[in-house]
Amino acid sequence: MQISDLPYPDPGVPDARSGPRFLWWLGRGQLGGQAKSLCWGLLHFGGIAGLPYTVGLGIDAVVDRDGARLLWVGGLIALLGVAISVGDAMLHRTAVTNWITAAARVQQLLARKTAELGSALTRRVAAGEVVAVSTGDVEKIGWFVEAVSRFLAAALTLVIGCVVLLFYAPTIGVVVAIGMPVLALAVLPLLPRATRRADVQREKAGKATELASDTVAGLRVLRGIGGEELFLGRYREASQQVREAAVHSARMWALISAIQVLLPGALLVTVVWYGSALVLDGRLDVGELVAAFSAVATMLYPLRHFEEIAMAYSFSRPSAKRAARVLSLTRSGAQAEAGAEPETAAEPVVATAAVRAPAAGGDLYDPETGLLVPSGRFTAVVCGDPDLAGRLAERLGGHPMDAAAGPSVLLGGVALDELALGTARTLVLVQDKDPVLLSGTLRELFDVPASGAVAPSAALAAAQCTDVLDALLQSAPDGVDDPMDARITERGRSLSGGQRQRLALARSLVTDPEVLVLDEPTSAVDSHTEARIAEGISALRSGRTTVVLASSPLLLDRADRVVLIHEGKAAASGTHRELLHGDPRYRAVVTRETEEEQRTEEEQRLPRLESVLTEIEESA
Repeated sequence: MQISDLPYPDPGVPDARSGPRFLWWLGRGQLGGQAKSLCWGLLHFGGIAGLPYTVGLGIDAVVDRDGARLLWVGGLIALLGVAISVGDAMLHRTAVTNWITAAARVQQLLARKTAELGSALTRRVAAGEVVAVSTGDVEKIGWFVEAVSRFLAAALTLVIGCVVLLFYAPTIGVVVAIGMPVLALAVLPLLPRATRRADVQREKAGKATELASDTVAGLRVLRGIGGEELFLGRYREASQQVREAAVHSARMWALISAIQVLLPGALLVTVVWYGSALVLDGRLDVGELVAAFSAVATMLYPLRHFEEIAMAYSFSRPSAKRAARVLSLTRSGAQAEAGAEPETAAEPVVATAAVRAPAAGGDLYDPETGLLVPSGRFTAVVCGDPDLAGRLAERLGGHPMDAAAGPSVLLGGVALDELALGTARTLVLVQDKDPVLLSGTLRELFDVPASGAVAPSAALAAAQCTDVLDALLQSAPDGVDDPMDARITERGRSLSGGQRQRLALARSLVTDPEVLVLDEPTSAVDSHTEARIAEGISALRSGRTTVVLASSPLLLDRADRVVLIHEGKAAASGTHRELLHGDPRYRAVVTRETEEEQRTEEEQRLPRLESVLTEIEESA
């Protein structure tokens, strides 16, 4: 069997209305693999179920002293042994393939959703939950998809085995035919309670994972403020809650396992006792009794897959629910409420038809705030609220944070929300306040989709990265002479905040998009470096549309145009110096003046103005 290459060219559009619907969609997408696994499972379990009957035939041949029939039975047993071995190997291969395929499809869907939403994803869903979904939850979803075919093969084998035993030895077969369904269904009343306990365990484990992820991400800050022990204490408490929930859940599954051992044992005792009585009465042959006993013993093996499918579904359902919640998020912000399954949706979420890209040279306009960014100009945007600046940057990139964010931003009169994702990302690039540097060499860092008009050396020079290159070269192993071949650690943790910020800025400059949106690109550098970076951005992006959300006078003074966003609306525009002298609201944001300082300045200005007017009147 040839294993398919992964990932898929197109993983498809998932049915993310609920966890069970998502699992059903995954299963439908792998019908071919499930059918192969089912066939190999039937061969494997069928060979096991057939052994008792051949053994019974062999015993009858020995009793009848029929050597030819005994030889024929020996060949049949050998054939069944080959079927069991081949079926087991291929069942394992196909089942694991189904597992890997399902897990890879889910991971590919999550990666596509992450690329679609960008940094807005972690604003809508906790970063720890995203990590939990893409790691542990993916494995559990794959486990259920894998277990389905084995369960179906086991169930069909049990039905066929009971029917065959009814025809082979009707007197004892009736007992087995009644007892097997009882064994299979005996644990059903306990499954809802076991599922609820498993859900609680998974929920607490997910929260603990989120807490651990957030704590590790902010460990440096926690150490700086002395809050490390506080958060470690919270994690200890959360982990103990997970342990208690796991023990509580394990007790129920232990009870289910005990029932799965006790009842089959009782059935075996019943078959031996009743069959022995039938043999003594002459109504049952010894071979038939051995066959019936062996059939019950061997059918207990496929019976265990009933417990496995129950456990797989119990653990995968909350995992699928979390995955569906992430996959239901859209660029326009439509999403399910936290913790709720969007059962009311009539159809799976599908992508809207993309419109043609706007012609080059169009203005960028945000109808919600009234912000107009002229094409080819360096525009700075000043917001008094940093959160508002972050939301505005997301909107300008075409992926607002929520559905109530208002109409889409327009580029050249075309709504960014209506463009294909790849086209929108090519036209508008947003660098947020905390850009991420992936591990690898500096050359790999700059291996991003780009126009080719800006060389990495020019971008590094504009971002003032000379000292960063020197630091990378010094920390590089012997034999590395080119700083582009120096390695960057995970998330650039070996670099300072300012160095990471400048490398991220250089990477954004290399892409050379039609519109570049930078959210506080120099917040972690000193004033001298900031001034040179402002000059570098202005020179390198000359003739290209650039938007910088900042409140630093050094950046604002280099902008062609500055727009003040006050109370969510564009309130004033002009050059930095014009707004600084003519708009108190702008001056308060840029110079950090308080209302009291503004009133004091106005009070001092009035006497001077009155004095000037008096002199004018006297001279007249």
